[in-house]
Amino acid sequence: MRLRNRPWAKPLIEENPQYVVTEPQQFKGKWQTRFEKPAPLFVEVGMGKGQFIVEMAARHPENNYIGMELQTVATGMALKKQLERKLTNLQLVRADGSGLTEYFEEDEVDGIYLNFSDPWPKKRQAKRRLTYPTFLKQYQIVMKNSGNIEFKTDNRGLFEYSLTSMNNFGMRFDQVWLDLHQSEDLEDNVMTEYEEKFSKKGPIYKLKAHFQREEENK
Repeated sequence: MRLRNRPWAKPLIEENPQYVVTEPQQFKGKWQTRFEKPAPLFVEVGMGKGQFIVEMAARHPENNYIGMELQTVATGMALKKQLERKLTNLQLVRADGSGLTEYFEEDEVDGIYLNFSDPWPKKRQAKRRLTYPTFLKQYQIVMKNSGNIEFKTDNRGLFEYSLTSMNNFGMRFDQVWLDLHQSEDLEDNVMTEYEEKFSKKGPIYKLKAHFQREEENK
């Protein structure tokens, strides 16, 4: 969902290069230099207004986090949250999530979050979905084999498509939730702004999956 223009967003981003990266190619293989200390690195592709990734960084100081977002206004809103907290284990990136292999080295990332991605519902739009095989291939390259992808959506069609796409790609599912907010796992769930609003209107679907590991083929 595209947000209304906010004239302050671009200048705010430009004034805070210590928190926002706009040319991520420069840090390929060197992302740990952006943080106070080296730590496992987790990336949210499509962070929106940033509530999820900011809260994850606050709850887990033992990890480093990157929130990636294409829209300038949404990035600016996420930056406002970061400026309030000044979390040393969080970096924001304003960039297109389709270029992960241009931004990260092979095995540089420990885990990936996909939260309430655009469903691109028309059949001809399938290649834009963040769980389309070309995206999965990029995740496989940049993420360590020990890592997981966590995916949440309120769109049943996208969820079913993602299950099929990941299965056909040879991924393994660690857990699947058909109604996350009615499960016992809700206590540790960190919500996005979108999730807070739409969880009242219907089920939230979630999956946690990983790419096949050598020991699983034996």
